Amino acid sequence: MSVNQDDWAALLDNHPIFDVPKAYQDNSEEALELSTKSLKASARNDGYALSRRRQAMALKDADLIVAVHKELRMTSLGDTKLGKSARSYKILHTPNIEFEIHQIVANPSGKLLAVAGAYQVAVVVLPRPGYSKLVSSTIECKYARSVPVAKIEWHPWGEAGSILMVMTVDGKLREYDISVDTEEPQQVLSFFPERKTKSFIAEDPAEREIASFTLGRGKADWGPLTIYTVTRSGDVYAICPYMPKNASIPSSYVHALECFIAAKQEFLLQGTSMSTSPLSTLYDYQRKYVSALVKQLPLGTVFPAVSRSVPMHPPHTIKSEPLRQGPFLLQPSPRTLEGSEGGDAADIAYLSFTSDDDEGNEGETERLGIVMIAYQDGKVDVCLDVEKVEARWESKQESSRELPMFAVYESIDLGLISMLRESSAEQSIMDLLQANHPLLYGDPMHDDRVYVTHAFGVHALDFGELLQCLSAALRTDDEEGSLLLQALEKSTATHVTAILNTFSVQRRCSNPVIAICIPNDIFLAYSILILTSAFRIICLPLTLRTDLSPSRNFQDAGSEPTSERDERILIPAEGPPAYVSLLEAEPFQLPSVLSQSSGLPSFPRMSVGASNTKNEFMLTPDTLRYLGAVVEGFISQSREVTLAHRAAEMRAALQRTEFQRQLEKCAEMMKKAEELRGPRYAQTESRVQKIMESHKKLTARLDRTLQLLIQQASPDLSESETKWFEELRRMKAEVFGAGRYDEGSLAARISLLKREYERNMSSLKNMAEKELQRKKQFAGSSQGLGIPQAFELGERSHLERTKISELEKIIVRMASKLDLSVGRPPSELGVADSDV
Repeated sequence: MSVNQDDWAALLDNHPIFDVPKAYQDNSEEALELSTKSLKASARNDGYALSRRRQAMALKDADLIVAVHKELRMTSLGDTKLGKSARSYKILHTPNIEFEIHQIVANPSGKLLAVAGAYQVAVVVLPRPGYSKLVSSTIECKYARSVPVAKIEWHPWGEAGSILMVMTVDGKLREYDISVDTEEPQQVLSFFPERKTKSFIAEDPAEREIASFTLGRGKADWGPLTIYTVTRSGDVYAICPYMPKNASIPSSYVHALECFIAAKQEFLLQGTSMSTSPLSTLYDYQRKYVSALVKQLPLGTVFPAVSRSVPMHPPHTIKSEPLRQGPFLLQPSPRTLEGSEGGDAADIAYLSFTSDDDEGNEGETERLGIVMIAYQDGKVDVCLDVEKVEARWESKQESSRELPMFAVYESIDLGLISMLRESSAEQSIMDLLQANHPLLYGDPMHDDRVYVTHAFGVHALDFGELLQCLSAALRTDDEEGSLLLQALEKSTATHVTAILNTFSVQRRCSNPVIAICIPNDIFLAYSILILTSAFRIICLPLTLRTDLSPSRNFQDAGSEPTSERDERILIPAEGPPAYVSLLEAEPFQLPSVLSQSSGLPSFPRMSVGASNTKNEFMLTPDTLRYLGAVVEGFISQSREVTLAHRAAEMRAALQRTEFQRQLEKCAEMMKKAEELRGPRYAQTESRVQKIMESHKKLTARLDRTLQLLIQQASPDLSESETKWFEELRRMKAEVFGAGRYDEGSLAARISLLKREYERNMSSLKNMAEKELQRKKQFAGSSQGLGIPQAFELGERSHLERTKISELEKIIVRMASKLDLSVGRPPSELGVADSDV
């Protein structure tokens, strides 16, 4: 039986790499599920809660890596797709990893793999392509045993892709350079000040526990040098600037940042208020920082040279430490979900949007950023980064600065609370949210799509409509901001799609999603791979789409000004139109149920583990309610599909009728065109000739009539006309002369000049020919002498001539003193005398 090479669900079904570990095979898979029975209080160490972030799957080009308990498994998806080898996997031999693996992240170069547990972090060197045996070496990083790990991530601008960032829940970000030192961190950033031992501060412990962090984005601002963190209480902090100890930064970014700082300083010089003094000091610090980066650029990277990555180190021109900015104000305040007491924050992500059409408008669209914060109760706050963070350093002046701000656009409800309430009326079912840890993953193919994984499934968030609307409003020249306000009011909400549901209504438990991967390789089909805690793999094919859909193109074309469209088409004649179309003026819009081009399922896929007990299936009211809701959803969707199908069929029939009418109309127009080119054309041409002849006769008659009228109105010339005619006669006499032999006329002088010119030209031509022959002879005689030799010979000749002239003067003076008569010096002799 042949299997489609792009059907990953069939290729990875029952693959041994997803087998349940032996530690769980003897007991039951219930230990891998999330339920009220298996739910335990989070273990705490020194007052810190363990992080529930899970990412047990990663992709290295076409290789899939899966973390199973304490084991790392690796297989080639390319070989699996082509069927070159049987379904198997290799175990990476890592004896130093003696902890349960929670997170794995591959570095940008794909050579290193960061592995993190609850407290430990290790780095594994991945095998080269074409691996066949269990060969692997292990490099350990120093880890803190007393503080749980919150998140690990490779820095995209790390030199050789070896910069690993480890964030612990106590707010310490440690930077490790694996290629330099695996024991000691290169840098340590602290987001919380140290607590004083003899002081008491009444604060929530969640305010000092970091849940996650992310890096900012941008092209010509401080975004790539900014780190954002979110605490469990939902407070967001930022530190800027931050760059790795051994970084590799694009040269174009350094030049763009230099221009950005220069433009701000120039704008600041235009103001004269006293409030610009602190900003002037801040911009001076920023200029010193950027100038230190520019000095590290090599000579071949001067703007506008081609951008390339340049090794750099953080400048030390400013002794102060970067300032922790925050907490950020969320304006307006995000709403609280109904039935929720407000869950802890779990993850933060920064989304930026740039399109291919933004090359000429980078100053507006490249600064468009979105910050997303996910919470345990299924809420995702979408905030607009309207005031981007800038580099600041600790000083006394910064203590009174206003807090930064995020503009809250909307609060998305993933529907987890309503799902749990509908599944059971017991309040204890809501305790499952305590173990929920949503994570945000960006789509590598489309910047405007984000996937949210949680303990009950996966959701997809599509920001395409929002970003397109905002970018179009930012491109307009609107200083007051009215167009941007209108765009925000008219923009639609984020499109939320549930693509996977792992919650079992019957057993009231769930298989949390522990990993998600999206292949970004040219040899692998565009799809999404989802792994649950029971090690079940779900593969969903996705559809590649263009940046702008056809409907948007039509909308953009319809939004053009009427004057611009009138310049490209003919203006119709007045009166009723000659042809009326059966179709409407607006293009046909596909129904929403048929216009989903992302490939995501309309209804979430179900992936629930089957109970290992031999009890029969129990039909409960909760199960009936759930089945009724699902069946009702399917029926409503099938009804929508049926109506959409009928509308599409009616539209197709109407377009076929309109096409037939247009064919008939075109045939009629072609027939008229043939008639115009046939006998009717000859008749029209003869008629035009007659009209032209009659027009010439009428013109001649009009001239005669006009002459007669002029003679009758004024038979004698006026004084001005008399002077004009006299001036014309004088000019004629000056040009042609008074008589035939007038030599003073311009015509006679011109003829004399022509004769002299022709006579002189013949002699000049003879001289030019002689000069050309002389040059040829001279070139032939001096052919063996080059220009440098001739120049040196001339210098020597000039020196000898100077010496001879000085000797002649000395001889003449001596002869005058001795009263002797001497002849003329050789330099005064002619050519003939010298020859003699």
